[in-house]
Amino acid sequence: MPKFPQPPALQTLRQVQPELRRLPAGTHLWRVYFRGGPTPGRWDLFRDFGPTSARFDHQLPDADGRPIHQDRAIHYAALDGITPLAEVFQDTRVIDRHARHPWLVAYALAADLSLLDLTGVFPTRAGASMLINSGSRPRARAWSRAFHAAYPEIQGLFYASSMHGNRPSLALYERARPALPGSPLLHRALADAALKLTLRQAAVSLSYLLI
Repeated sequence: MPKFPQPPALQTLRQVQPELRRLPAGTHLWRVYFRGGPTPGRWDLFRDFGPTSARFDHQLPDADGRPIHQDRAIHYAALDGITPLAEVFQDTRVIDRHARHPWLVAYALAADLSLLDLTGVFPTRAGASMLINSGSRPRARAWSRAFHAAYPEIQGLFYASSMHGNRPSLALYERARPALPGSPLLHRALADAALKLTLRQAAVSLSYLLI
């Protein structure tokens, strides 16, 4: 049996007790998003178009297997500011401060969140493994869809960043929308001179290039 198989039948998964990670209101979350390019976003956007190539997109494709707009939506974040930089720029390992107008945002949760914890033994008990955090992305998306269906009480996933030393990362489902505040604590373009030293230090710690 492979270490990271497809998820089991929904009824089988429902028999596995979920392990929850609760984040209290006031917890600071960080993310990087793009305000330019072909699909500009907002700091608080839950992306309803999918599934894309992102690890835990739980959207359902259309009959031809293509991504579509739908009620399911996803919002990726982290508990520190370096992790989203590591994740967002992992393909090139270049933190480009200008292309597509990337912005860094931090905000405090307005309500508690209940997340499925994928950083402990739960993935193994559910029939997967820790490869859910770093292995096949299409398979991880299948598991995310299964978790979303099996555990209606969860508002997203708490997982380990494979690009930043297993630091905590979050994939928030549309169920988490009420926990986002009306405004952020920090909201700056990566091209802002005020962030240059911080970004330089982050790039050095990741061995990424900063341009």
